[in-house]
Amino acid sequence: MNSETEVKDFVRRHYGDAATRVAQGEANPCCGIASAAADPISSGLYDTVQTGELPDTAVLASLGCGNPTALAELHPGETVLDLGSGGGIDVLLSARRVGPTGMAFGLDMTREMLALAEQNKRKSGLRNVFFLRGEIENIPLPDDTVDVIISNCVINLSADKDRVLREAFRVLKPGGRFAVSDIVVRAEVPAAIRADRRLWAGCVAGALRDSDYLARLRAAGFEHAAIEVTRVYGAEDALTLLSGQVADAEALARQVDGLFASGFVRATKPLAAQAAPAEPEAAAACGCKSRCC
Repeated sequence: MNSETEVKDFVRRHYGDAATRVAQGEANPCCGIASAAADPISSGLYDTVQTGELPDTAVLASLGCGNPTALAELHPGETVLDLGSGGGIDVLLSARRVGPTGMAFGLDMTREMLALAEQNKRKSGLRNVFFLRGEIENIPLPDDTVDVIISNCVINLSADKDRVLREAFRVLKPGGRFAVSDIVVRAEVPAAIRADRRLWAGCVAGALRDSDYLARLRAAGFEHAAIEVTRVYGAEDALTLLSGQVADAEALARQVDGLFASGFVRATKPLAAQAAPAEPEAAAACGCKSRCC
């Protein structure tokens, strides 16, 4: 079984290498297969209208499983945080959606990805974009500061997902929205996949069962948790993903036919409860006219 530290270090190296390849002009699909166009997870997520206004290296570094900026309802003036922002594609798209009165933050733990993201920010000319170095288990922002949290196929990479969700809840403002794309599992995952660090980095080995994901969101304090499945991966997709990654890929691909899916995960942080007025006697005791200070 991989420890949290082993998983994190492997993921950091994997995506650091990916950023280096992109900086050199190479496409790099999420799961390390030969062709980005053939990648069953990362291909075909953004339309040409969106990508046409972004630096090429931001598009090449898109390693997600969805398009959270197309599904999240972003409004002018809002503050958005992208967990695991990579080369910055979703941060840049969000910054355009929230406009000059809003802000878009990207958080990533990989120096190479952050360097690439800063380069893409300069090319974009956007001034309401801010990239932060850190881990999604320890978000370097104060409580109640973000309107919307997005993420694109990153939470599945964490070995401590409960902490990620608690941190997301903490930094969201009351009424704030959690709106992420992620890989989810619809039945039990074979042990050979769960134990493979390459497939953690490849977005599938660490994926949560859909019902478990919703339960963890509720445990973190969220309400209205729901998952909208956007794509189900069949045996052919699985074979493309697993070939060269695990032994007996064909047999394993048949076992996981329809098991994995991309989903859009939504939840809301409840509005803060209004403080109840103090009883008159208690108010008098603490020296306040209407309620305790």
